[in-house]
Amino acid sequence: MKLLVKAPAKINLSLDVLKRREDGYHEVEMVMTTIDLSDRIELSERKDGEIFIISQSRFVPDDQRNLAYQAAKLLKDKYQIKQGVSIAIDKMIPVAAGLAGGSSDAAATLRGLNKLWNLGLSLDQLAEIGSEIGSDVSFCVYGGTALAKGRGEKIMELPAPPNCWVILAKPSIGVSTADVYHNLNLSNVKHPNTKAMLEAIHNQDYQAVCRETGNVLESVTLRLHPEVYQIKEQMERFGADTVLMSGSGPTVFGLVQYDSRLQRIYNGLRGFCDQVFAVRLLGERFPF
Repeated sequence: MKLLVKAPAKINLSLDVLKRREDGYHEVEMVMTTIDLSDRIELSERKDGEIFIISQSRFVPDDQRNLAYQAAKLLKDKYQIKQGVSIAIDKMIPVAAGLAGGSSDAAATLRGLNKLWNLGLSLDQLAEIGSEIGSDVSFCVYGGTALAKGRGEKIMELPAPPNCWVILAKPSIGVSTADVYHNLNLSNVKHPNTKAMLEAIHNQDYQAVCRETGNVLESVTLRLHPEVYQIKEQMERFGADTVLMSGSGPTVFGLVQYDSRLQRIYNGLRGFCDQVFAVRLLGERFPF
């Protein structure tokens, strides 16, 4: 039996870090939403009990470092599943981009195997299992739009933001999330107003959403990687309504309301950056 599952990317409309916790993680408040840029996961049952990762991308690990592998292993061990699975990952989301591609692959694997192995688990149960794999996996299990707190595993569902285009530009560099957090000085950053962002989304106020975007990690990544700053500057110059780095970077996204401006920004960025995408917000949770 085979099953196809979509694994959409996410962007952070708002990302705040409150403090470093005693367990080594950071306490965060993040407003995240899914976008229409997705990996495609194909799950095929195996009778030999093995877990195999198949990918054409040389940047995707095919062993236990892969988060989709970890998701399958966790479910298999937890529920003593005898069958194995081949996980084919058709990669569309750039790797190590701040778009939760690996986390979304893991979440899609959890959702898919729940059906393939007839486990009957709820999304809440899958999200709890996902939190053992990585901070963004819980959110990616649900999809849609949410406020994530704690280390990212406490999820509060939000309405979809006002619909708009999202322009993404990823420079050809990798960013280490650990390095970014290590260089973060919380006494010297501008914290976004999470409450104001939540109000903007609830009021479906596009201008307020654009006004309240913010990411405390930006100051670190822009300092360490001037290329990211240049892309942000260009996107602002070309006329995006708001421009922000997603996650720990290096991908920069801009929100755009009007089609006429979209093409100009997209074409302008193609001269600066190989990986440029124009997609819509998804915003709604997965049907389950």
